[in-house]
Amino acid sequence: MESITKNRQSVEALRTMVARAYGPDEVCDAGEDWVGELTDGWFNVAYRIRLRSGTHVVLKIAPPPDVEVMTYERGAMATELEALRLIREHTKVPVPEVDFADRTHEVCDADYFFMTYVDADNLNAIRGTLTEAEITAYGEALGAVTRELNTIPGPAFGPLAGPGDSTWRAAFLRMVEELLKDGERRGVVVPRGYDVIREVVAAHADALDEVTEPRFVEWDLWPGNCMVRDGRIVAVLDHERAFYGDPLMEFGFAGSESSAFGDATAFIRGYGHRPFTTAERIRRRLYNLHLALIQVIETDFRAHTDTEQYDWACKRLRETLALLGEQAD
Repeated sequence: MESITKNRQSVEALRTMVARAYGPDEVCDAGEDWVGELTDGWFNVAYRIRLRSGTHVVLKIAPPPDVEVMTYERGAMATELEALRLIREHTKVPVPEVDFADRTHEVCDADYFFMTYVDADNLNAIRGTLTEAEITAYGEALGAVTRELNTIPGPAFGPLAGPGDSTWRAAFLRMVEELLKDGERRGVVVPRGYDVIREVVAAHADALDEVTEPRFVEWDLWPGNCMVRDGRIVAVLDHERAFYGDPLMEFGFAGSESSAFGDATAFIRGYGHRPFTTAERIRRRLYNLHLALIQVIETDFRAHTDTEQYDWACKRLRETLALLGEQAD
């Protein structure tokens, strides 16, 4: 996926990064087949690198400092590193090991880190080759993995590194407001307008008060961030959007209120969630609204060259506003 946030580096810079992380003896110096870009990601640039010893690793580099990112994406690499630490220390969910992280900006103009390479298939990439039974089994497994991640407690609601809020209502309303201000600043056109969206969210905010315990929320855990082998999830990737909040905000639940986000049945069964209450359905609709807003507004920040994602996300936003009682003109 192409995006202006991808901070590609020269071969010489990549060699310097490898030397700093693993020592000069691990730098390959014959040809350029030792490095290749992994192109599935939407935000950071990632490279698969072969060390001189033959070991393969992955290098992730944060966006360049002169590229404006959305407010919630600031410091995303630090968030990912903290998320990886929390997951390894508190759960058995498989994630790559971090070999080396550098935030000095001495070699590169942005943060970067090396992690172990996972030799497996991307679940989203192979979906077309799977049987319905296999798809269902993976959906249930994804639900179980997500539930385990949600067992990690947080000190407050909001970013993993803080500052946090004492209530989920305050944290979520701040997340929405930051997003709306991002869109307004860039002049992004959103269905029904910014003030209507603010009014709709405020009108349903009471449902947020049921959430009283901050929990680790991966949020971006969809099949494209799962690596699978021999029928099992062997690694979960891309943790830069994690926060402490309501587990119901996990992406796997999105389809419960909109089939456009996929069928959530197997995920919910694997997660072990009981039927949703009225307040939970309202919260999930608010979370779908937030998700659709991100997908609308980020198209400007990513400098998309076509309107496919924008048009799709605008439809989701209109649908969700309707579910929340906002009638179209």
